[in-house]
Amino acid sequence: MSTNPGMIDPVLAQIDATLPAALDRLMDLLRIPSISTDPAYKQDCARAADWLVEDLRTLGFEAQAHATPGHPMVVAQGGEGGPHLLFYGHYDVQPVDPLALWDRPPFDPEVQDTPKGKVIRARGASDDKGQLMTFLEALRAWKAVHGTLPCRLTIFLEGEEESGSPSLIPFLKAHGDLLKADIAMICDTGLFQDTAPAIVTMLRGLLGEEIIVEAATKDLHSGMFGGLARNPIHVLTRILANLHDDQGRVQVPGFYDGVTELPEEIRAQWQNLAFDHAKFLGDVGLAIPAGESDRTPLEMIWSRPTAEVNGITGGYAGDGFKTVLPAEARAKVSFRLVGAQDPHILRDSFRAWVTAQIPADCRVRFADHGASPAGTMQITHPAFEAARSALGEEWGRAASYVGCGGSIPIAGYFKTYLGMDAMLLGFGRDDDQIHSPNEKYDLECFHKGIRSWARLLGKLA
Repeated sequence: MSTNPGMIDPVLAQIDATLPAALDRLMDLLRIPSISTDPAYKQDCARAADWLVEDLRTLGFEAQAHATPGHPMVVAQGGEGGPHLLFYGHYDVQPVDPLALWDRPPFDPEVQDTPKGKVIRARGASDDKGQLMTFLEALRAWKAVHGTLPCRLTIFLEGEEESGSPSLIPFLKAHGDLLKADIAMICDTGLFQDTAPAIVTMLRGLLGEEIIVEAATKDLHSGMFGGLARNPIHVLTRILANLHDDQGRVQVPGFYDGVTELPEEIRAQWQNLAFDHAKFLGDVGLAIPAGESDRTPLEMIWSRPTAEVNGITGGYAGDGFKTVLPAEARAKVSFRLVGAQDPHILRDSFRAWVTAQIPADCRVRFADHGASPAGTMQITHPAFEAARSALGEEWGRAASYVGCGGSIPIAGYFKTYLGMDAMLLGFGRDDDQIHSPNEKYDLECFHKGIRSWARLLGKLA
């Protein structure tokens, strides 16, 4: 899908010339401490929503902050003709603790020189205020040059993404007519290994389970009862050890139902990425890949399901020593899901598999910690190839379709509740320290992100 240079070149020039003003606007938004998890910042979240509403109105949108039981949802509509595009981002940010580890106040943004180039330092710089503003600034430049928005657009900015999105599904159900478009575009991801543009087409789902194994009615003295009484830590750890076989395959019955193989086109793109798994593991002090022995490292973190033990508690773990047989032991287990794996069917299967291994004089309880299916995007939509072309032109190397080891539920929700596919592309880097002290966003990523969106809008319009 080509672009008329006479249409896009003036927009790119406008972006370059007005970058300082775009940066000033981002700084204004970053100064608002819109921490969604802390009720003390409720008014600041509302203030951030109002700031965005006013900014969108300057671009010609009809914009409104919709009240929810939590924080406002910003919805704006504008433009006409061409495809109808929905853009999603979130204006809320993570808490800043531990504050002592920040080198400067987290809501006093600053452009800093670093050995790798200039960075924007502030909470929310990368996740997700800097990312969402790349799209709005591309629209601003487009309108300044052409006098109109490039096509019909809906902007949807959430204020609860960092706090579990409790108002999101009710809002999607109630306001689907406002939001449904030809395709959704989400800017909350990053570059591959910091340099290669990437479009996420696979998102793993997530199932969280907690196992509580109970034995005696109280903690027991290990000298009096050890060897005779059942120890729930023994029971629990045997079950956890049985989760995988020697080849790394998960042993829960039916676990691989719905798991599909990679299309050859995607497999070839991943091979061309030349992923350095030795460095990936070496950066965290490891060297040898675990997991399924017959799969490549990229497959294991992007397109294969997992079962991981995230925490174990039981007995005495304080300072000193206490010879005790605990009355109960707990473990938290998470499953990353792919393809058509059904988290609810898997939950039932996992619980049945655990229960079958519980001795007669022990009991087991389970706690539910959420369930969301995987998302696989249909790359046959013309917007995907347009995005690959636009990103390749801007970044000077071919963009690839990639997977995401984590979970971004909004993409699945758009499909489930609005029947709409989503395309995820972003410009963050691995060292942006999102959710951590001293978060940053490279100025280059902000600048080239704006240019990337402008190129894509030019192709789609």
